[in-house]
Amino acid sequence: MGIEINRRAFLGTLAAAGTQLRAAAPTAPTAPVAVAQVKTYDDHLAVLGKMMDQLGGLGKLVKGKTVNIKINMTGEPNTRLGYLPPSRSYWTHPQTVGCMIRLLDKAGARRIRVVEGVGSWPNSLEEWMYRASWDIRALQTAAPRVEFVNSNLPYPGKTPYTRFKVPNGGHLFPAYDLSTVWAEGDVLVSVTKIKEHTTAGITLGMKNCFGITPGTIYGGGAGIDEPLPLPHGGRQEILHNGRRQPPKSALAEIDPKSPRQDTYRIPRCVADMSAALPIHLVVGEGIESMAGGEGPWSQDARPCAPGVIYAGTNVVTADAVGMALLGFDPMAERGTAPFERCDSSLKLSEALGVGTRDLKQIEVIGASIAQARFDIRAVPGKRSAPRRPSAG
Repeated sequence: MGIEINRRAFLGTLAAAGTQLRAAAPTAPTAPVAVAQVKTYDDHLAVLGKMMDQLGGLGKLVKGKTVNIKINMTGEPNTRLGYLPPSRSYWTHPQTVGCMIRLLDKAGARRIRVVEGVGSWPNSLEEWMYRASWDIRALQTAAPRVEFVNSNLPYPGKTPYTRFKVPNGGHLFPAYDLSTVWAEGDVLVSVTKIKEHTTAGITLGMKNCFGITPGTIYGGGAGIDEPLPLPHGGRQEILHNGRRQPPKSALAEIDPKSPRQDTYRIPRCVADMSAALPIHLVVGEGIESMAGGEGPWSQDARPCAPGVIYAGTNVVTADAVGMALLGFDPMAERGTAPFERCDSSLKLSEALGVGTRDLKQIEVIGASIAQARFDIRAVPGKRSAPRRPSAG
């Protein structure tokens, strides 16, 4: 005999199931975000210091700890946007790095490491900075113990890599094998240039940490069984397009039948990384930046000067404010600016319980979003019509 159920009971069952699902989903926390308007690099040490105080002070976060500062040095040192050096258009600015080193030291950090996975193999990060005409000595002497690490190279010692599991499941990989420098750090600070991105829509604190993935494991020429001694090739084959899996020493992706499109995969990798390797502080600098992409190679690249910095201790809430400061809605879905072609890494990170992207739940300290807002899409210059969103 069949079981009968009336419409009211059926809807009640659905409602109860929905409540259980919502209860099982990870809660997305929030945290205050400080915003400041800054026109030049000459005075932003005082501005950054005030912002850190507005967030409750750096001491409680870094005192007695090892701090890793992840910077953004994508591309090549000699690739310029017009006549502007990379740090004034698409790289983290060295003065911002120096200011943060001084503030972290003043707050009691035990050791400060500046880290980036650069493509100069087998050169050190210092060599890469020299090629870019950075004043290495100024950074080295900004605090008593400052180190530089190229995280694209195997970390010296018996354990060059450490596995970082993605909490709450993950979107692309269940875990990532990363340089042990990240495991040795107590605090991760993402210091990035804020700009658009041709594949991921936006580059903010979260997207900056995509570069943490080592080329020896996730590069196109990575080994079949084990990581290579030196990286060979970019991340296109494994992370962008999924044409192959990483070495057998690392975990394979969750669903090898998922779309092989970079606009699907990169946002998911970014979200995974934000959960697997928590970012404790974001400093998004847009005193000067660029529109139209992440580097001079982007078709519609053009310089701009948003004149803004934001900082926060939750990467999703901070980047939600960062999106709003550049004229975008952080609640945007795929098909809506800046995610015309890709999925939202903020939404995907929120689903992993990293943080909320809802501005209604985020306290903004200092300058308001309305005061500091800069419409990056309105920067004069060529801009192609948006391509149709990819499937998946």
